[in-house]
Amino acid sequence: MADSLSLGVVILAAGASSRMGQPKMLLPWRGTTILGHLISIWNELGASQIGVVINPEYQPLKAELERLAIPSENWIPNPNAKEGMFNSIQAAARWPGWNPDITHFAIGLGDQPHLTEELLSSLLEFTNLNSTFICQPSYGLKGRHPVLFPKDLFLSLSQSVGPTLRDFLNLHRTLIRLYEWDDQALDFDIDTPEAYERARQLYE
Repeated sequence: MADSLSLGVVILAAGASSRMGQPKMLLPWRGTTILGHLISIWNELGASQIGVVINPEYQPLKAELERLAIPSENWIPNPNAKEGMFNSIQAAARWPGWNPDITHFAIGLGDQPHLTEELLSSLLEFTNLNSTFICQPSYGLKGRHPVLFPKDLFLSLSQSVGPTLRDFLNLHRTLIRLYEWDDQALDFDIDTPEAYERARQLYE
């Protein structure tokens, strides 16, 4: 990772995965779970801190975090997780446990464990060159995930009055820089059992 970035990573793991029919983060992926894979790849990329947003009532996810040796001080509880993804993002933006030296934050979803380390590393370099902007990978000239924020803009998510992350990004569109990457994997989300099996065939 670029030396001037100190990266905090938010992994959203509090969702119900209703379309999948089972907890997405606990599905197998490359010898571990999707959650374990995401934590591993961000660690390999040099993240300074990884915070995992959880529903504190969901014990299987806690058990998996313990298995992965993720200390509980890096669990971000969101008792209102049923209100949707953006509610969990705002919980992370309000969380007081972030290291004070972090300069940028990445929001990581469980929908795309198949994104390559090459893409993510290149996105971090792009963010380093555009450090005052919100940075996103782009496919077909459309912004995709993960989204990377300068610290001040990330913290301001907690005060957003819009109901979704897209509303926030639309409000700050002049502050967004897109990193075009020619890989259709950016356009592929694991939201259903069929999509998960297809992703395993294509990418795992």
